[in-house]
Amino acid sequence: MAHFRISSLDCARDLSALKAYVAVLVASLVLSGCGVMNQMIYKTTGDVMQGFSRDHTVPYLMKSGDLAMGCAMSEATAPLLMSFGRVTSEPDQLAVMLYLSAGGCAEEEAREHELAGLAAMNALNANEAEDAMIRQKRAYMLASARYFKAWKHHNAFYGEPGNGECPGFDDDMDEFIYMAGLLSGLQALNAQIQSTSSIGVPANIGSIVARATSCLENDKWWGAPMALRATVWAMIPGAQPQGENAFERLEIADKQGEEAGVRLPHVFHAIAAINKGDQDMVKDVIREHAQSLDEKPADEEWRFVDAMATNMMVAISDRLWVENTGHRTPLGQLGTFWDDQQEEVETMNLDDLL
Repeated sequence: MAHFRISSLDCARDLSALKAYVAVLVASLVLSGCGVMNQMIYKTTGDVMQGFSRDHTVPYLMKSGDLAMGCAMSEATAPLLMSFGRVTSEPDQLAVMLYLSAGGCAEEEAREHELAGLAAMNALNANEAEDAMIRQKRAYMLASARYFKAWKHHNAFYGEPGNGECPGFDDDMDEFIYMAGLLSGLQALNAQIQSTSSIGVPANIGSIVARATSCLENDKWWGAPMALRATVWAMIPGAQPQGENAFERLEIADKQGEEAGVRLPHVFHAIAAINKGDQDMVKDVIREHAQSLDEKPADEEWRFVDAMATNMMVAISDRLWVENTGHRTPLGQLGTFWDDQQEEVETMNLDDLL
């Protein structure tokens, strides 16, 4: 009969191995628990950040007239806020505002390059003009890509627009973001055209946006939905319904925007006039905008939108001024032009008094 002996050394070794195994098991459970805990913390933080940004940051920004600060905020915080989509639901609604604003930053840069190019052409500096135009197109490509992201997130949150069905809006901010998403789609197409390159923005976005504006209350939103729709009618051949007149609609929308203190319809009117090639109409819209600024303060809740409209009107005015004089609109003279007739000032001959 075989005899087995278990030495004290063997027991010690077995006990040590058991302890090591238990230690590894406990550590793995703890680390696993930490991972789960971290995921819960990240998700909660993401949900809170999304909710706070939508309910407080965006409304706060809309009350501000500081476009540069809004631009800097969107470019700086978009990666952070959008990264929460990795641990919780995708922040589609917030993304509409972030990428629309960031797209505006890139478009502002494109306009600056355009002015530099026009000034160089005015000075007969061909190389500088060409370089500025190349930078302009690059900036428009970036703007188009950002606007298109806003459009995609808009569709992910609200559903495909222009299909005859309107989403149910929870509150005014919900409805405003829907309108902002429609604007981003139109801007994506416009920026793509300006860049002279394609990043995949569908050419039919304009007609889709025009149909989708029917989901918005025109009177409530300063005439902007009708102005947006009329602009599409004016720019796309065959889009205008029978019996409608795009420019009459735009004039009506202008008055609504002026009375509300949110002059966004002026921008659409000017864009439609530029597309038509009617410089006199463009000038008239700029004059009307400048006069309205003196007569009606911006709506306190939507200062940012009104400031954005004024910024666009200044940009359009600057383009006209640089093309014709080599410099921008003189400070404090928005609504005036280089070829305005100067009022004759009656002069007195002092010699007659002697």
